[in-house]
Amino acid sequence: MENTTKKIMLSGIQPSGDLHLGNYLGAVKNWSALADEFDCYYFMADLHTLTVRQNPTEFRRRALTQLAQYIACGLDPEKNTLFLQSHVHEHAELGWILNCYTMFGELSRMTQFKDKCAKNADNINGGLFTYPALMAADILLYQADFVPVGEDQRQHCELTRDIAIRFNNLYGETFKIPEAYIPKVGARVMGLGNPSSKMSKSDPNGCVFLLEKPEDIARKFKRAITDSDTENCVRYDKENKPGVSNLMTIYSAVTGKTFDQIETEFAGCGYGKFKPAVGEAVVETLRPIREEATHLSVFASLSHLSQRERQGRCRKRQWQEDVRAAGCAPCSVKTRKILLQALIPHPVVLHPTQSHQETHRKASLPSGRFRLN
Repeated sequence: MENTTKKIMLSGIQPSGDLHLGNYLGAVKNWSALADEFDCYYFMADLHTLTVRQNPTEFRRRALTQLAQYIACGLDPEKNTLFLQSHVHEHAELGWILNCYTMFGELSRMTQFKDKCAKNADNINGGLFTYPALMAADILLYQADFVPVGEDQRQHCELTRDIAIRFNNLYGETFKIPEAYIPKVGARVMGLGNPSSKMSKSDPNGCVFLLEKPEDIARKFKRAITDSDTENCVRYDKENKPGVSNLMTIYSAVTGKTFDQIETEFAGCGYGKFKPAVGEAVVETLRPIREEATHLSVFASLSHLSQRERQGRCRKRQWQEDVRAAGCAPCSVKTRKILLQALIPHPVVLHPTQSHQETHRKASLPSGRFRLN
């Protein structure tokens, strides 16, 4: 009988504020289409956000509001597991374990650590330095096959693979080695005011937020940085025309048109026609998202959203219980067994039942290596 078990896809975004166009085109838009092919786990990475000082009340509000935006973007809780990272304590537990198997030199070479240190010179804390190990735990905890990441996150995925391989070499095949899943279109949306940098909420004038008013979005695109060309100006040339190329990438992502089709559409036109057209296309793409998010905020209180998040978390917990009862081990349970194996000289044995052995084959531990006392 053919094995129809879906491969696991996992990722998350820090609840550091409202989602923006870069988040949507680079990640969330693609996630909603993956549920039919993959078993998808997406989470609000609130533990990672603690590397920056937070107001507790505002912090929780942002996390739940962002959850509403995930749902509004098309992530159906019936098809995807959505949850807050901090509500699953195994993330922090495995994060500490993997800290002990991550080399100082590896963390020192992480480019995002250097970038964040430059931006937060008054708060260069230990969490900022070691957060890639927690990110590895986020991924390995669910035995993820694929991790949808932007180009700038590929380094973290490579480190996760190195940590998993190192652990497996020491203690046997324990973690699945994940692969980066990078979308071809819209994977890297740049800022409208500075097309050499990725779109970020730290530059609000060059960042388009999903819940912004249509008139504000249109105004930002009209003011987007381009160049001084007056003839044949709408053409894709990332090196010499980064601003125009960024607008073409955005327009392509929201309309489905190729760069050649875009160049043909605006042949002989100046930026005075092109930039408003891009803005209008983005406004229409974001309109149903904004309306649904508003609907969730008005008709579904934050407590209701929290309830839906808990349902997603309970779904994951139930899966863990089912696998535990079968004698197999999803990674959160496996993590505890790993810790026992690595640090306590008492082996652990699992006794899988025949019926669940096939269903959860990919989650089961190597036979004969562990004994549950």
